[in-house]
Amino acid sequence: MGASRSDQLASSPLYGGNADYVESLYEQYLNDPASVSAAWRDYFARMPQPSGPERSHRAIQDAIAERAQTARQVGVAVAAALDGDASAKQGAVSRLVQIYANRGHLIAKLDPLNLMQRERPKVLGLSYFGLTEGDLDTPFFTGSRVGNVPGRATLREIIATLEYVYCGSVGAEFAHISNTDERLWLQDEFQSGRMHHRFSTEERRNILWELTAAEGLERYLHTKYVGQKRFSLEGGDSLIPLLDDLIQTGGSLGVEEFVIGMAHRGRLNVLVNVLGKAPSELFGEFEGKYDISQIKGSGDVKYHKGFSADLRTPGGNVHVGLAFNPSHLEVVNPVVEGSVRARQERRGDSLGERVVPCLIHGDSAFGGQGVVMETMQLSQARGYYTGGTMHIVVNNQVGFTTSNPSDMRSTMYCSDVAKMLEAPIFHVNGDDPEAVVFVTRLAMKYRQRFHKDVVIDLVCYRRLGHNEADEPAATQPVMYNVIRKHSTTRKLYADRLVAEGVITQFDADGLIEQYRAGLDEGRPQAKASLGMIGNKYTVDWSAYMRSIDWTSTIRSGVEMKRLKALGARLVSTPEGHMLHPRVQQVITNRAKMIAGELPLDWGCAESLAYASLLEDGYAVRISGQDSGRGTFFHRHAVLHDQNTGVAHVPLKHIAERQPRFEVIDSVLSEEAVLAFEYGYSQTDPGVLVVWEAQFGDFANGAQVIIDQFISSGEAKWGRYCGLTLFLPHGYEGQGPEHSSARLERFLQLCAELNMSVCVPSTPAQMFHMLRRQMLREFRKPLIVMTPKSLLRHDLSVSALEDLESGSFKNIIDEIDAIDRAKVKRVVFSSGKVYFDLLKARRASGQTDVALVRLEQIYPFPADEYAATIARYPNAQEIVWCQEEPQNQGAWYQIRHRLERPFAGQRTLLYAGRAPAAAPATGIGKIHDAEQSGLVKAALQSIAREGDTRVTRRLTEDNTKPVRAATGTGKH
Repeated sequence: MGASRSDQLASSPLYGGNADYVESLYEQYLNDPASVSAAWRDYFARMPQPSGPERSHRAIQDAIAERAQTARQVGVAVAAALDGDASAKQGAVSRLVQIYANRGHLIAKLDPLNLMQRERPKVLGLSYFGLTEGDLDTPFFTGSRVGNVPGRATLREIIATLEYVYCGSVGAEFAHISNTDERLWLQDEFQSGRMHHRFSTEERRNILWELTAAEGLERYLHTKYVGQKRFSLEGGDSLIPLLDDLIQTGGSLGVEEFVIGMAHRGRLNVLVNVLGKAPSELFGEFEGKYDISQIKGSGDVKYHKGFSADLRTPGGNVHVGLAFNPSHLEVVNPVVEGSVRARQERRGDSLGERVVPCLIHGDSAFGGQGVVMETMQLSQARGYYTGGTMHIVVNNQVGFTTSNPSDMRSTMYCSDVAKMLEAPIFHVNGDDPEAVVFVTRLAMKYRQRFHKDVVIDLVCYRRLGHNEADEPAATQPVMYNVIRKHSTTRKLYADRLVAEGVITQFDADGLIEQYRAGLDEGRPQAKASLGMIGNKYTVDWSAYMRSIDWTSTIRSGVEMKRLKALGARLVSTPEGHMLHPRVQQVITNRAKMIAGELPLDWGCAESLAYASLLEDGYAVRISGQDSGRGTFFHRHAVLHDQNTGVAHVPLKHIAERQPRFEVIDSVLSEEAVLAFEYGYSQTDPGVLVVWEAQFGDFANGAQVIIDQFISSGEAKWGRYCGLTLFLPHGYEGQGPEHSSARLERFLQLCAELNMSVCVPSTPAQMFHMLRRQMLREFRKPLIVMTPKSLLRHDLSVSALEDLESGSFKNIIDEIDAIDRAKVKRVVFSSGKVYFDLLKARRASGQTDVALVRLEQIYPFPADEYAATIARYPNAQEIVWCQEEPQNQGAWYQIRHRLERPFAGQRTLLYAGRAPAAAPATGIGKIHDAEQSGLVKAALQSIAREGDTRVTRRLTEDNTKPVRAATGTGKH
């Protein structure tokens, strides 16, 4: 109340528009000085007066800018010039305009069913700003920065325009964007477009055709394949013209490739009507016309399958891929992002302008699934940037049987999660397809201009139940009573075009018949589809499918001269690059290892593997929460200058024209990051892609990716992938959460030769295993139980010569000189426990027990295993020793394989911890007692066939038993 008029104007939400207001007055003054007030005449008379051709728009702007160098000066000048009440009224109108821009979405007509009832906010009323109906016919300056928007209009006209622009079929949210350039660009483009954009007759006919196709396919399937699941798009039909225009607009803006991720709803419609999948092929899937002899693996249901095609656009052909995905909602999102990143790097598209990710969400899943937030958090992160994602929410206002927003989320909109990125959000009524296409074009332009995420919230409905056999009225009676009476989007739009004289009713009906005839003939229906043509960036995966032979030996050794040369590059740093003393010691020792003065440790061998692969022409990408340094301070792939903070990455300087090397300290996410790396790996077979868990059991935060993609993607969809997982594993007394990588879960997923699971025990084994992964002629996931304490174990070392020849060994036989004929027991184990056994046996002087390492657990090396046992003819006891509890680890997954070669002739025994609910104890004393107990049980002949013996030792407080168990494998 006490603020001056200049303060009122200067603090107006539309204050940036006051320069336009003053500019308009000045133009008016130049044409007729008497048309402005005396105060303004006096103000303008003191300004430099342009004459002749200088009386241009630019000259006016320059003159105003020179006269008012700061916003405060302009505000004071304007307030001083305005007549009392007029000044306050103009300021109120300016604030009203901005409030509409910011809050108009709250009363926008978004819901096709009109069930979304929202109270009009007081801030959108005249009285809130001190205005009355008596002001409605008074002219005011609009403050618009857009040339094609009137600078002056009556308040009645201003409000009518604001209602149409901000409260009509589109509700725009961009006030939350802090970047001024982005926010003003969006407001100007949106305001101008809503007021003046008109679709041509051809464009409107095309929109009607796309709606005809969307509705026509669903009705055709509904009548021909009664009761079969298809997850109909009906009610969200505008998705089809949206996607069609998105691809066409993208092509005209320089996009060469889209990768789409979506769930099952509407997927069949997108496949046929956007990508051009032949209806005859789809009908064959409904009818079960499969050649079973050609199906490898399990296959999958039709609404999970992917597809790819090339589409014709004004800017040239655009390749569009629809990713395969499981039923788990939203988990495909980061997979798509990883695939897009790989495609962008293949094209040298560092800004992400030529390959665009497009994610289609459901409203409940978008607001409810945590992987959505995780994926969005990757958006601008260096290692995961893809130049902005097009998010489309098919908002059918119901999740399964939940339709009350207060049950589905805690936010006003399902899209509010996107505000964490300050992404613009366009809510649009799905029954207004022209508004849908308008926001699609605006969103695509924004994405290409600012390289950030953008959201289209397509507010629609679901005409049928969750699936076609469901009865939705049982739980949503009111909603479905309205839906039954509601005309389809196509009918509403066709009636509108007929009423406006754009087409005749005969034309509208003819489109239905035309589309149905195409379905009857089984012809592809997507007008722009060219089928699969391919281009120079297309990867021929058939080269990795010709010969899949797990037993073939891969010669992965590297000649000594080359190893030394690579090692020299790994330990060289730029002049003056000051390392931390501990890191410097690592690099100094690494140089001695290369020179043969010290045994080779894990970090050095791993680095040499990467360096040699880079020199061989394979790119390398490693990501994880601590990957640059390594969780256990062992890798040091990134060397930081202690004075400047500048990072030097030796593996980026291996050769002049080497492939990419990336090591990424990831965001603190498992699910999204692992899925991203899966997507990357299944897109580019020429890259060794490694995801590293900080501790192995953290991978269970991404279990759905392991279950639904990594282990089964090939069996379900024929998608090959060479992703490598590093999972630190080993029992060192660090407690339940830092001991086990849950080896048993991976082994449970192993079948049909779908992946390999390895537990390397030496640096040389690590070297050969990584090289083998890329030198093989096929691509399969590699799961690695990586070491922790072994990284610095005095026995877990290698010689440089071990890298020069040979290959990865699936089994490593006894290394000490013992008489095999005298061996009575052969103990097999994997990982760290082998060295505990080795130390204990050497300390005891035993010579009748042989120790053998199983380095590859799956595919199980059955022939090598049988040959190893045969070398010990008098050994009647074969022991499997593990650190994990009996119900965990490898025991139950490989027991039958261990016993098969000698069934009934020798005894198979177990030595390890007793069954337990948690992977490990968190009490140091208990751990030590358990560990010594299982080692002793493995080395001593205390079990006989038929025995199942559990020895118990009590802790000092006599409260918790410590168990080490031995027993027969026969149950």
